[in-house]
Amino acid sequence: MQNAAKPIDADHPDYVSALARGLEVIRAFGEGHERMTVSDLARITGLARATVRRSLLTLHALGYIASDGKYFSLTPSILSLGFSYLGATPLPRIVQPALESLSETLQESCSVSVLDGHEIVYVARSATRRIMSVGLAVGSRLPAYCSSMGRVLLAFQTRAVMDEVLAVTPLLTLTPHTLTDPDKIRSVLHRVRGQGYCLVDQELEIGLMSLAVPVRNASGKVVAAMNISVQAGRMSPADLIAKCLPLLQQAAAGVAPALVN
Repeated sequence: MQNAAKPIDADHPDYVSALARGLEVIRAFGEGHERMTVSDLARITGLARATVRRSLLTLHALGYIASDGKYFSLTPSILSLGFSYLGATPLPRIVQPALESLSETLQESCSVSVLDGHEIVYVARSATRRIMSVGLAVGSRLPAYCSSMGRVLLAFQTRAVMDEVLAVTPLLTLTPHTLTDPDKIRSVLHRVRGQGYCLVDQELEIGLMSLAVPVRNASGKVVAAMNISVQAGRMSPADLIAKCLPLLQQAAAGVAPALVN
């Protein structure tokens, strides 16, 4: 089929609206929204109640949704959708041993993420302790504009992609240190691209400092970011760079030859 890989919009004849609406219903579930009624989901998604109901009944028939007749919730089967990505993508399998070795050496939590729209998605992680108020795991999402891995990934995008991401991102003041001015963020991204790493000091959450570097494939293209996260009070930014940057860069460079795509 010609042009099958090209993006299409909602007006394209090949666009399956029912599938899109079903995925929107799935994405509505999350922390604080574990069990919901048809009315709850209609309010959150903006879809008609009848549309939500049809989507829920279809997902229920497929085993992705459970219901007691009033409330609906996701079943563990929904995880198969995410694991399909992890199983079909070599990146997580390739970087996990390097993450575990780095985490063991530094006794700090290390992660790898990819860019998905204006957010980063964790695809591999080795945690030594929980240092954020929100627990992070494979599949977790964070805003790209104020996270170390997000800034690394944005820094190596084209200017057009960078501008688009900043235009659609809610630039929230998460802490007193969070940069929210688009021009200042662009300036930081330019510096990150030049120096090849990014340090974020308590912009995402008070008490959290992280350092990230790009992960390149065998052709030199940036395909992911790798970071280390520490409690801000345990070391200074300069100490974090001096102690951890060389090992972080070494770990990222070590996986590049195996990343052929």
